[in-house]
Amino acid sequence: MEAKIVPGREGQSLIEINRSRFIGLCRRISSTEEASALIDSQRQKYPDARHCCYAWILSGGLNMQKYSDDGEPSGTAGMPILSVLSKNGISDTAITVTRYFGGVLLGKGGLVRAYTEAAAEALKDSAPSEIIPGELYKFPLEYKISDRVIFELGNRGFEITDTAYGENVVITVLTPEKEAGNLLALVTEITSGKVSGEKAGSLEMNSGKIIDF
Repeated sequence: MEAKIVPGREGQSLIEINRSRFIGLCRRISSTEEASALIDSQRQKYPDARHCCYAWILSGGLNMQKYSDDGEPSGTAGMPILSVLSKNGISDTAITVTRYFGGVLLGKGGLVRAYTEAAAEALKDSAPSEIIPGELYKFPLEYKISDRVIFELGNRGFEITDTAYGENVVITVLTPEKEAGNLLALVTEITSGKVSGEKAGSLEMNSGKIIDF
């Protein structure tokens, strides 16, 4: 898993230009099926709208993307929406922009600007954040040293996601993948080599990096 920028929540937008309304929606997706379901749901939600244009990007071993002008002049809707995603380095994300025609033709340039703005505002409203690969490690600690280890780990910025009390205190620590070696070395140092960690899984974690568009 690589670092990527994805929506932190569902984002929405609404702009009006010459009586045409453009309704944007931005959502994180993990598959082509989720992308298709999102597009279908927007078409069902606004059955009387003239157009439901969209673009989506999926990351992974094979990067995938798709866009549609849905009846708008070629290149005026789907590609501008896709450009909002690609130029900002967004992945695993779909944006739809539904248009209610207001009776006034906007021209190709006007349409490109409108769809770009609606997509960009929906993306901004989704509070994008950087996601990085993380790893979980479990450490069995004797009670007499547990408080010190927990304190030192917290002081160094490591996140303790679970603490189980039994014969020992078993803590689960979340660390960025690239910091796993430092975590293991720190616990070894604190416990004078008496405690070693066991990897308990992998998951995504927020890097804390603020993404501003």
